[in-house]
Amino acid sequence: MTANSATISPSVFRLSPLIRITLLSLYIALTVPLPFLSQVTAASVPPELLWIGISIGLVALYAVLTEQVILDDQGIKVTYPAWVPSFFRKGWFLPWSDVKELKPRSTGQGGLVYYFLSQDGKAYLLPMRVAGFARLVQIVQAKTSIDTTDVRPLAQPWMYLILLGFTLLLLLVDGWAIATALTTKQLT
Repeated sequence: MTANSATISPSVFRLSPLIRITLLSLYIALTVPLPFLSQVTAASVPPELLWIGISIGLVALYAVLTEQVILDDQGIKVTYPAWVPSFFRKGWFLPWSDVKELKPRSTGQGGLVYYFLSQDGKAYLLPMRVAGFARLVQIVQAKTSIDTTDVRPLAQPWMYLILLGFTLLLLLVDGWAIATALTTKQLT
């Protein structure tokens, strides 16, 4: 039996919960104080409009964070739930037989991302922020015979833990800012 003929049951990989929680918390920390500050400073943008914008942005961010990667005997598929419109986030499917190679590319910040190159020259980004990334890479190696021993996730968990810690500090400052804004509003 060759590596390509190994049978696997469908494996579903979702975005890491640490990444999802960190990014949603950061979004909330950066946006929730805005309507309160708008009200206190009598800004030209009404708080109600900001709340609507924040809500739409939160739904859009959550939609992006619902990405799923499915690996089965046919290939690799990146998909989103049915409620996410395809014009917003379009998934893709690449059959194992069409995978030519896995090509590294450097990012602007000095990291490495990997692209599947298909037989017809199209590039598909290897999802790197999923929980169980090491297992995903093992399956890719088993199905394509491409050496993936040097493939590592773009960001390590400790990076997101640091960002989450700073986000929690920002949320504390936000609480103070909102309390101050509410107190100032009552005094005027």
